Amino acid sequence: MKDRLWASLMFPRPVCLVLLLLPLCLAACRDPKVAYYQVPKEKDAVIPQMPAAADATPGAVAPFAGGAAMAATAVPTASGPELTWTAPANWKSKAGSAMRKATYSVPGAGGAEGELSITAFPSDVGGELANVNRWRGQVDLPPLTAADLAGAVTRLESNGLRIALVDFGGPSQRLIGAIIPFDTGTWFFKLGPGPDAVIAGGKPSFEEFLKTIRPPARP
Repeated sequence: MKDRLWASLMFPRPVCLVLLLLPLCLAACRDPKVAYYQVPKEKDAVIPQMPAAADATPGAVAPFAGGAAMAATAVPTASGPELTWTAPANWKSKAGSAMRKATYSVPGAGGAEGELSITAFPSDVGGELANVNRWRGQVDLPPLTAADLAGAVTRLESNGLRIALVDFGGPSQRLIGAIIPFDTGTWFFKLGPGPDAVIAGGKPSFEEFLKTIRPPARP
């Protein structure tokens, strides 16, 4: 009250009014403070890729990738004692690769030729079922289960060696192969894949060839 009375005495009424309202005007004219907040950008959601199941059937094994996948992988060949064999006279030896022990051109029907490859790797290379299914994949056949394996493999014994022989005909290709465990590794003799008529024409000589495979003579 004293302040207002003093102002009324010292200043005329219009001036007093201005003085009284001036603080309010100054407060209203001030720029409001604006707060800025930086919200971190959300990272893109990463959906983990789950491996596809080989088969819903228990005991099924996914076929190994053939051809390019195998060629792109450095796989050591078996070392130590080597198997020997005698190739039929009408087979032609071909230049192979670092992974192969030998490669032959095998005559088939109508003058066409199939290819026989011989490879050897340490240990069992995943086991018999996995290797059989890898071959089945090369002729576009589905993998077998462990229960189906016995019906798909012919068991032979020759020169003290155990031989697992298979013959798979797919939609357009056929393959005949033999798996021979020896020493600490596994040897693979594969005819094909190739046209059915070509591989079928080379089957008799392939089966005779298997009988010539033998381990090294003991000292």
